[in-house]
Amino acid sequence: MSKISVLVVDDASFIRDLVKKCLRNYFPGIRTEDAVNGKKAQAMLAKEAFDLVLCDWEMPEMSGLELLTWCREQDNLKTMPFVMVTSRGDKENVVQAIQAGVSGYVSKPFTNEQLLTKVKQALNKVGKLDTLMNSAPTKMNSAFGNDSLSALTGGKAAVVAPSAAPVNPFAKPAAAAPAPAAAPSRGLLNSPPVKAPATSAAASAGGRGQGQLRLPSGTQQCVIKALSIKEALLVVKRTDTLPQVLDSAVLDLEQGDNAEIARLNGYLHAIVAFEPKPDSEWLQLTFRFVDQDAQKLDYISRLIARGTAQKHFVPGA
Repeated sequence: MSKISVLVVDDASFIRDLVKKCLRNYFPGIRTEDAVNGKKAQAMLAKEAFDLVLCDWEMPEMSGLELLTWCREQDNLKTMPFVMVTSRGDKENVVQAIQAGVSGYVSKPFTNEQLLTKVKQALNKVGKLDTLMNSAPTKMNSAFGNDSLSALTGGKAAVVAPSAAPVNPFAKPAAAAPAPAAAPSRGLLNSPPVKAPATSAAASAGGRGQGQLRLPSGTQQCVIKALSIKEALLVVKRTDTLPQVLDSAVLDLEQGDNAEIARLNGYLHAIVAFEPKPDSEWLQLTFRFVDQDAQKLDYISRLIARGTAQKHFVPGA
């Protein structure tokens, strides 16, 4: 019996790796290929057949929406399952994708369970789910970031993230609830703690801007302590569910006079206590960007040029 083949399209190699490893771990018999943008995917779809496309929206050369529109104009691709995997989870974006003929929608950041559910639903609609399920599933790893450890850490052990409940992309983010004092996770020991904020208010934590950090476990307000073209230092209030190293995440920042949202994809590279005590009320996160989109890189550069970043911030430190 022929294998189910999936094309993963994203300009971020980190995301492509996560998606492919998630699928291979749960469906050992699946075949996965990847493309760095819509233009590359278009060339691959013109040459060979795929049973499913998992595609990002914002990419250089050709966006996911443009690729989807092109696919629906081709006689042999009109009914091919096409799932959008993107940080554009706003209602108007979902409606736009539905009008273009999308089969499913997954908002970043997402859990293994959320991604696999959409894959099963899309393949079930075209009668190919049974073929996929004939491959005996292995135990699913609920730590989504852990699926790419070999690529990111060279095989070193990493903290396993707790399972997260599905996040409603249309729900308004809830304010971060204060957490009771607790012993710190291992992630807090990645580097020495930094100076504590003068007050308990997030806005007075010494930041250079504010935003929202979307994690698989939920959304948190954050202060941007420093920014480089590769990563950002963020300060968030500690909650009951601690973030974990390698958690996939999205940083939302307002831009322009119309308060449009810039969505920057990435992962948590390091987590430390913001105060020099084990029950620190605040956490400092190193958020590393994975986007290769020229517009997003230009946006980050303009933020730095406007003095948003701290002068003495050293990238990768």
